Amino acid sequence: MAMPQNSTRENGFCFAQPLDFPCPSARSGEAGRTVGARDGCSTSLSNGITSSGAPSPSDSCAEPLCSSTPAEEETPLEEGIKYVSAEGEELACGWGGFTPGCLQLCNTSKGVLFFLCAASFLQGMTVNGFINTVITSIERRFDLRSYQSGLIASSYDIAACACLTFVSYFGGNGHKPRWLGWGVLLMGLGSLLFALPHFTTAQYEARSAAEVGACGGNHSLPCARAASGLSGYRFVFMLGQFLHGMGATPLYTLGVTYLDENVKTSYSPVYIAVFYTAAILGPAAGYLVGGMFLNIYTEIGREIDIAPENTLWVGAWWIGFLGAGAASLLISIPILGYPQRLPGSQRYIVMRVSEAHQLKDGSHKKASDPDFGKTVKDLPRSVLLLLKNPTFIFLCLAGATEATLIAGMSTFGPKFLESQFSLSASEAATFFGYLVVPAGGGGTFLGGFLVNKFKLRCSGIIKLCLLCTVSSLLAILIFFIHCPNMPMAGVTQMYDGSALPGGPLNLTAACNAQCGCLQETYSPVCGTDGIMYYSPCHAGCTGVSEKNRNGKKVYYECSCVDKPLLPGPGGAEAGKCTSSCDKKPLLLCFMFVVILFTFLSSIPALTATLRCVSDRQRSFALGIQWIVVRTLGGIPGPIAFGSMIDKSCLLWQDQCGEQGSCYVYQNSAMSRYTLIAGLVYKVLGTTFFVVACLLYKPPPAESAPGSSDASENGTSDLQEQKPSLPAEEDI
Repeated sequence: MAMPQNSTRENGFCFAQPLDFPCPSARSGEAGRTVGARDGCSTSLSNGITSSGAPSPSDSCAEPLCSSTPAEEETPLEEGIKYVSAEGEELACGWGGFTPGCLQLCNTSKGVLFFLCAASFLQGMTVNGFINTVITSIERRFDLRSYQSGLIASSYDIAACACLTFVSYFGGNGHKPRWLGWGVLLMGLGSLLFALPHFTTAQYEARSAAEVGACGGNHSLPCARAASGLSGYRFVFMLGQFLHGMGATPLYTLGVTYLDENVKTSYSPVYIAVFYTAAILGPAAGYLVGGMFLNIYTEIGREIDIAPENTLWVGAWWIGFLGAGAASLLISIPILGYPQRLPGSQRYIVMRVSEAHQLKDGSHKKASDPDFGKTVKDLPRSVLLLLKNPTFIFLCLAGATEATLIAGMSTFGPKFLESQFSLSASEAATFFGYLVVPAGGGGTFLGGFLVNKFKLRCSGIIKLCLLCTVSSLLAILIFFIHCPNMPMAGVTQMYDGSALPGGPLNLTAACNAQCGCLQETYSPVCGTDGIMYYSPCHAGCTGVSEKNRNGKKVYYECSCVDKPLLPGPGGAEAGKCTSSCDKKPLLLCFMFVVILFTFLSSIPALTATLRCVSDRQRSFALGIQWIVVRTLGGIPGPIAFGSMIDKSCLLWQDQCGEQGSCYVYQNSAMSRYTLIAGLVYKVLGTTFFVVACLLYKPPPAESAPGSSDASENGTSDLQEQKPSLPAEEDI
């Protein structure tokens, strides 16, 4: 059933007559009744906007305000009927001419939300979960240096920044679901490509514990033989990350605006919050699932006598990418089938209140032109309009500071827990996942819920962001405290237990001088005296037990380890000593609060960004914001945090005379530098939110007090009060 045709081609409606409501509106409490349908009248809205036709069968809250067709003449949905907009575009869900009736059950805002949530979950799990979890294993497997793995991680943001302007500008005025579907398809291909090196390289050969373990057996391969030539695979990983970045670009720009355009304004924050909650739960699942996969040896089915705690162990890093890639390819299919606009969405576009920032010269009205933004020549003007919007600029800067903290903590959070609580890499990743799920996911959803619950306007939303930032600023002061380092012979204390003098570390003592221990292999053990040693060789251990204790290898006759209450050498167990820090609950509690309030402000800040710009610039504004956030926050964030944390390193890896990654950090210095970085960025974020709030200039009131359903697209100045709408479906 066709909608009335128009001449302006704006939102599928005509603009020709002044505002006129010739018929009384129906009571909003009459559920299921269309306004004016019983009287056969036609109600004009916003300069003659006329809505007619049967309500869309696929969206229970997308009924037109008034139908010119008598109720008895309404035709029920049949498979042969196509619902099209005024511009002739099909509103049915399907692929080309294949639009079966069963698919129309998903042709709703909730259906779109489900598939976009699945896509954002997979993106977060892959890029922010699996990558951060397996990066150490990839370094070990393919002989990569730290800066090379850092370049792999940054390739995602580099690709996203390169594509954001193009995708957000042209995609914002194009067929958004098609851009989204092809983007998810690219993400899937990127994940499959990322796992490819596992299948194109020879099997991983790890030296056994007998070769690198006990005293007299710690022989390292010559440096000439140690070089495997596998580092060239970093370019394959970078290409996979490029595809990840290109594919995710439409998801967080066009996906957000597509949801915002197809739901009621008051429901938009909740829908966006659910979408971003899925994106937050993705990395948490990536940490948990990735940590599980790392406990499986990379060459599945092959027996190996080293444990996951051994630094030579390489887990099955590639399994997660295969699963995520296949799932992304499947999810892209239904997304590609959605129409450019959902049935009934025009009513939400029309019935809105504009909250766009008002520029003094009135140039913001240019964005209301129906033809604005459809050609490349309007691109410079679009950028200029956004740059002249101070509220938008400072919201972008505030987002960049928050993104710096999020990127830094997501990259080095597991490492912080690993050092403070003396955990293995897989344990720390799993622990961090448990922390992020309730704090990050709960905070993201709660932020959108609060905006919807209190019906906050743009200025109120910015104040909520300010409150959240100040709260997390106070909570971050917890990093004044820290857990003490576990005692480690030759690193934090002398072998005899005395304080370590200044100068270079000395891992050699009289008790292990005859062992010929080398530093190329770091395999920490915990002695029965509660002291950690660099390796079994450095502990002076001469034998290895054939039976493991709790899944860990046990060494005996360790000349450097004192046996408590008994004469003679003691024993040691593979792995780090367990920390018994009494400050652990307090640290975890306040880390939870910091993560909670940091993510609590994310959806309100995004909603404020959408509200402070004109309708036609929303997708482009999100694209520009993501460029600022990634350029100033996402890309330099891990680098800044990594540089500060490296300053707290006590023991560096020795790679044939060259400095490698850090083995042992000084916990007090790590906490201190984390505190400094957190305070700097939180103070900057607070300042930016304050300035954005002070400079925001809302438009003059155009509707009756309390009304949230006035025109928002700036095409008319409505003064009359709107008739009440039918009762909206509860979400």
